[in-house]
Amino acid sequence: MVSSAGSAQERLTDVVAAAMEVAAEAGEAGTYTRETVRTLTAVIGKVGARIAVDAELRGFASGWQEAIAHRSPARHGPPDAQVLRFRSDGDT
Repeated sequence: MVSSAGSAQERLTDVVAAAMEVAAEAGEAGTYTRETVRTLTAVIGKVGARIAVDAELRGFASGWQEAIAHRSPARHGPPDAQVLRFRSDGDT
């Protein structure tokens, strides 16, 4: 399984490569303008931000699932961590 960060980096690399292809095609056609640059930059920024948020959410969900799995009663042996609840008067 590919990590979220690796997957996100690959996705962003694909987006930048596609934007570079569009820029090259626009240059060859003689239509490469400041607006083309602004548009491609905006697309990379927007998609990059979405990819980053997605990677953060996947990382959080993965970590949460791992933590729950360690706390699962179906696991054999003692739990790795124990939750202690304290009352407000200081007694346990």
